[in-house]
Amino acid sequence: MRRLITAAATALVAAALAFGAAFGIVALLDATPEQPNTPLISYDTAPAGS
Repeated sequence: MRRLITAAATALVAAALAFGAAFGIVALLDATPEQPNTPLISYDTAPAGS
């Protein structure tokens, strides 16, 4: 009976760790970047009257 309880506790801890890791990965992927979203290349357009 003691081995059964140990195996069940180990499985429960492993499931909790897997859930926590998955939740952490999703939270990291959903994070917004720190840098602003500005284009690296911009093309100047000529004024309308030229």
